Amino acid sequence: MIMNDKIGEVNRKVEVVRLENITKQYPGVLALNHADLVIRSGEIHALLGENGAGKTTLMKVLYGMTVPDEGEIYIRQKQVRFSSPIEAIAAGIGMVHQHFMQADMLTVLENVIAGAEVSVRGRINYRQARRNVQEMIQQFAFDLDPDSRIEELSVGERQRVEILKVLYRGGKILIFDEPTAVLTPLETEAFFTVLRKFKEQGKSIVIITHKLQEVMAIADRITVMRDGAVTGHCEPEDVSINDLAAMMVKREIKVNQRMRAGHIGSDVYFEVKNLTLTAAGKTVLDRIHLKIHKGEILGIAGVEGNGQTELIRCLTGLQKPDEMELFLDGEAVTGNASDFISRGIGHVPEDRLGTAVVESESISINLMLGYHFKEWFRRGRWMDYKKAEAFGNECMKKYSIKAPSARTTIAEMSGGNQQKVVIARVFSENPKVVICAQPTRGVDIGSIEYIHQRMREFVGTEYAMLLISADLEEVKAMSDRIAVIYKGRIVAEGQTDAFDDTQMGLYMTGSKKGAER
Repeated sequence: MIMNDKIGEVNRKVEVVRLENITKQYPGVLALNHADLVIRSGEIHALLGENGAGKTTLMKVLYGMTVPDEGEIYIRQKQVRFSSPIEAIAAGIGMVHQHFMQADMLTVLENVIAGAEVSVRGRINYRQARRNVQEMIQQFAFDLDPDSRIEELSVGERQRVEILKVLYRGGKILIFDEPTAVLTPLETEAFFTVLRKFKEQGKSIVIITHKLQEVMAIADRITVMRDGAVTGHCEPEDVSINDLAAMMVKREIKVNQRMRAGHIGSDVYFEVKNLTLTAAGKTVLDRIHLKIHKGEILGIAGVEGNGQTELIRCLTGLQKPDEMELFLDGEAVTGNASDFISRGIGHVPEDRLGTAVVESESISINLMLGYHFKEWFRRGRWMDYKKAEAFGNECMKKYSIKAPSARTTIAEMSGGNQQKVVIARVFSENPKVVICAQPTRGVDIGSIEYIHQRMREFVGTEYAMLLISADLEEVKAMSDRIAVIYKGRIVAEGQTDAFDDTQMGLYMTGSKKGAER
């Protein structure tokens, strides 16, 4: 629940950055096509576009990570040409990347000062560094311990460390690449509060994103890119979310359009009883009961870290709970992940790059993962890679996967197309029920629309789905019913349209007790 609360006046007269005619050609790809952009002081500027539109490449040019083939860069009316991020940092530019660049075994303090250490006679002055970092932590209410190791921190806390790194180096022009992709709604609100403080201080902020609702809530100005070119500039008050979506993909898209089941069966098709899990002496899942009918999507809403990951693992056979009764179409399901798959339980993992795909392998190989035991993929005792490639080419057509061929590696693909590979792998096997976790995390608006359509088409009237997503708008758009999870318990359950945002937020944060069933 993000409020459209703009604070601070934007100084529209002071131009801080001007990018003119920026062009970058890679083999077979025109990444940037004469792109122009102006960034002003004291403003939050959103850079929108689908995956592959050129947003990150344009900002990498500004940050000195990419040298353009053509074009000029002006910082405070002075023309510059950066050949490395070191030069950009010296000019007051900082960039927080989507995938954090941190040493997990080092502390917050050590990560923040690495490469920018204050030294006295050749030795790092940790006392001064600690004082400086602690002052920044207090100034922005980051609630971080400088001595905590990175590996102990949540995603939101790790992002704050990245912000501290930029500020420690004197950043006044701050670039954030997909900053809320892995944040909870509460962490997103906290992050936006920090951005507003930066804005009040006169800093310039660029957010690379494709989350349109967040853009409308936080941005002062918006620039839209498509196919490497800038296609428009606007201000939030002059456009709607659907207008922005159309500018991004050159066609009309209805964002988070509500999709309800055409028909829901009367009999329970997938049922979980008394699911309980403890770890390190703490209750992680507390007597979970869930029922899903044929043709139905049940959505799990909740702030991340309240047992969702463990719920997914237990329902897919990846983790053995202390207690659980699981029934699919009236028959008990037990065993490991392979047993669950063979019984008809599909799984779209929540961490695409971590557990769903192997980046170094091809589309065809990734489409086999978890199903490689099937006769279709084998020739006697051996894998039949010709069959796998044929299946890969078939899935590329059926699921609109954009890539040169089925031999293309996952690492060469956009996030949206990577996710389509995962969706294709699961849905093409026609499982009876799918545990679908974070199905559109980190993908662009066009891919979100497509994946949502395929989810609803797949369920139809014969199958069922459990949807777990940190995106509350996605849960509301796709679910026929919603169950709210808090500290490992289902604290509310009911028809989707029976909940309003305030009520949902209270349940998600534990502020409202009881259950609605």
